[in-house]
Amino acid sequence: MMHSELRGLYAITPEYTNRRQLLAEAEAVLSGGCRWLQFRDKLSLSEERRQRADELLALCRRHGAALIINDDVELADAVGAHGVHLGRDDGSIEAARRRLGDHAIVGASCYNDFALAQAAEMEGADYIAFGAIHPSPTKPAATRAPLSLFTHARQKLAIPACAIGGITLANAPDVIAAGADLIAVITDLFSAPDIAERAAAFQGLFKESQ
Repeated sequence: MMHSELRGLYAITPEYTNRRQLLAEAEAVLSGGCRWLQFRDKLSLSEERRQRADELLALCRRHGAALIINDDVELADAVGAHGVHLGRDDGSIEAARRRLGDHAIVGASCYNDFALAQAAEMEGADYIAFGAIHPSPTKPAATRAPLSLFTHARQKLAIPACAIGGITLANAPDVIAAGADLIAVITDLFSAPDIAERAAAFQGLFKESQ
């Protein structure tokens, strides 16, 4: 995966108990032009998570999109997902790379710590993520990360930087202008009246910023 391709809306699935709702809304996001979908599910049993990941991967393949699994290298490997996103306690980038192969996308949460981002790049991450940029309904207690991190990342790192946390269509332009290559969105995307339309609007912000 070329680092230059890691740009645009990065949709993260809400933790729905309803499988049909998850798949229908993921389809809408992909129909709106999103090409990066992260499956995040800490509630379901492992068998259910495996089934949902399989189905989401099939959807992504139909739309020419990539499926990234949150926090679970084993599941990413089992379903043949395009990659994995690792938090602080989810194992090393190097171990994930060994298991998933050179072509896998491996992302790393770096919170508000630029030294973590530099270390992740050295270890072979394909992208790093800073956040929370704004107060997040998903993780209200998350550490806040300043937009200056993205300007710094663009100057000092050779890999893309993803912004996460409370990002909306209204505040996303400032985040992109600061240097974010990817914007990870859950609530403002999946709670929109027309999810496909909202996804297309987020994607459009990146065309405007070129």
